[in-house]
Amino acid sequence: MKHAEARPYSDPATAARKLVELAASVEAVNGRIHIEKINSPFLSPNGCKATGPEFGAGIKYAIEKGWLDLHESGTYVQLLTSPKDLLVG
Repeated sequence: MKHAEARPYSDPATAARKLVELAASVEAVNGRIHIEKINSPFLSPNGCKATGPEFGAGIKYAIEKGWLDLHESGTYVQLLTSPKDLLVG
């Protein structure tokens, strides 16, 4: 019998924290971080191995918490907080 593996990013808060960490590791151009710079390592089989719905829930959570701002076009985000600020809470 094959058992399903636990999905570490199924929790939106955990996914959001990882997305903020990834965004902080990218050099922003004019304060903008192109979305593919964070979704590629997050979704990649060689990276976090997350799913599309986990990415969407993480982005939504990060926006609601004021950690990231997503441009209306969906092409880039702006980092509004430091990953160090997320260690508490």
